[in-house]
Amino acid sequence: MGWTMLKQITAISVATLLAGCATTDVNKPIPVDAATLNSSLSQQQSELASLIKSSHVSHEQALDAISALSKQIDALNQSVANIKLQQPEKKIIEVPIQCEPSPIGDKFILGAVENVYMDEVKAGFETRIDTGAESSSLDAHNIILFERDGKQWVRFDVFTQGYDKPSQTFESKVERFVRIKQESDEESDRRPVIHAHLQIGPYKAETDLNLVDRSHLEYQLLLGRKFMQDIAVVDVAQSFIHGKTMPKQSTK
Repeated sequence: MGWTMLKQITAISVATLLAGCATTDVNKPIPVDAATLNSSLSQQQSELASLIKSSHVSHEQALDAISALSKQIDALNQSVANIKLQQPEKKIIEVPIQCEPSPIGDKFILGAVENVYMDEVKAGFETRIDTGAESSSLDAHNIILFERDGKQWVRFDVFTQGYDKPSQTFESKVERFVRIKQESDEESDRRPVIHAHLQIGPYKAETDLNLVDRSHLEYQLLLGRKFMQDIAVVDVAQSFIHGKTMPKQSTK
């Protein structure tokens, strides 16, 4: 409680004292001597001091309570901060989307026409990928069968650089013979079959090729269903899926 309040209380006390005197009949004045006035002032001062002391104690108690509450709030905030520090940081883990397995599995896709490199003749050809044909065949000329070390072999010519350039001669062991019946012929055609290593883009595969004159056809090399079985599927609407550049020559 400040001096302003003290002055207000003192003023009220004095005013009350004077008012009490004023209620006396003016016609019958009551004489007030110095001793009586001093006694009354002393009593008022005692009551005022008691009131000030009581108010001062309550104020200090309130300040103490506020201070204690503030300390509790600070301690609570510190506890919350410590709990946050102790908790591990939450991490967002992306769950991979489970995709349906591909219907073609590990098979690669071929177009209706692809560039195919054949390691046995060290050359590449624009090749017809034909799901209508069962076996695969290579355009070969001057086919001659002979025997080597008791095994059947074959010598043949291939136009590795096109029909406008000289052909090259190759020899290979005959794996077996097949009979192919053409729709226009009543008799079947007996052909020697050789084993070949092929590359289409990044993919390498092995297959058997029968040797036959295909010069009347558009493509020198044809791959049939037996080649594609279990390794590839054909998208007939596309061509050169694996690029128009011929695969690089194998380094054997």
